[in-house]
Amino acid sequence: MVYADDVNILGGSIHTVKQNTDILAVASEETGQEVNPEKTKYMIMSRDQTTGQNQNIKAINNFFEGVQRFIYLGTTLTN
Repeated sequence: MVYADDVNILGGSIHTVKQNTDILAVASEETGQEVNPEKTKYMIMSRDQTTGQNQNIKAINNFFEGVQRFIYLGTTLTN
C-alpha cells in the first residue's frame, strides 16, 4: 500500500516481508530513489503473540528495525 512517500509492505511471514522489502529497494534504485533505513521500520501484526518478537531484518544493504508500534498517516498502529 502506498500513499505519497509512505509505503506499507505486507507479508504473511517475516521471510515474505524481507523479500518484498528487497523488491522495493531494487525498484527504488532503478528509478534513482532510495529507501531511507533511518525512517524505515517494520512491525509484525499477528494473533499469535509469540510472533511479535521483533528483530532487525536486512534488505539489500540496509538493516531495518522491528518495532512494537508506529504511526502511519497519523494513526498509531500496534499489535
